Amino acid sequence: MQFALQLAGVAAQEIMPRFQHSEVEHKADGTPVTEADTESERVMRQLIRETFPDHGIMGEEQADVKASSEYTWVLDPIDGTASFALGLPTFGTLVALLRHGHPVLGVINMPALKETVYAELGKGCWALNKAGSLERQTVSSRVRKLDTAYVSSTGLYNSDVDPRIGSDTFTMTDLIQKAGKFRFIGDCIQHAMVIRGEIDAAFDTMMNPWDNAAIIPCVLEAGGLISDGHGNTNDLVHAESLLCSASRDLHDEILATIKRK
Repeated sequence: MQFALQLAGVAAQEIMPRFQHSEVEHKADGTPVTEADTESERVMRQLIRETFPDHGIMGEEQADVKASSEYTWVLDPIDGTASFALGLPTFGTLVALLRHGHPVLGVINMPALKETVYAELGKGCWALNKAGSLERQTVSSRVRKLDTAYVSSTGLYNSDVDPRIGSDTFTMTDLIQKAGKFRFIGDCIQHAMVIRGEIDAAFDTMMNPWDNAAIIPCVLEAGGLISDGHGNTNDLVHAESLLCSASRDLHDEILATIKRK
């Protein structure tokens, strides 16, 4: 865990001097990328190779290395590049460690907010805030029903509102209308807010392994529920959508609500 936090720290050293000073380019798939993305992943990969040369590495900006290793680090240097590129502080660095393909620890570092959420399986979920205080995190116990819940999502792609991207179509219209409160918070920040008990559920309609891996142990160790958008819990690292919530009743109600009609 200390090494995972160190990785997030060296990434922040590359990211923050470029925050609000980065030019945006676009990858072949149309998603944005900046020098902060590529350089922060580069330094994390270098530190992993120097410290654990036998470990695999999976990341958003470079090809997988030693993917069949017992241990594999999964890196998303900037989760929320669109927010970063706009100069908004709602982005984070995600670091996870897989053992035999299963996430055993995760770090969600939000350098512009000076907050970090992290968890190791069996050891709880913790948050370090800008004041330097370390507190154990648990999901909210205040609601169990959707009509009183505070729910967030990153966007409307792959939904009945915007079905142009993706093979599934979730009914986001119903979720927005039925939730007690709904807001587009987005990316890893929204999942961190569920973990900290600030909102009750967060749903991403399109995800990748580097988006998922760090979030999974943090949600579970905070007492939350996590699945893909169809309720599946097998191999969540490779889930193409991700729902986390604070209670079983709420989780099941959201799954029924977003199910394609």
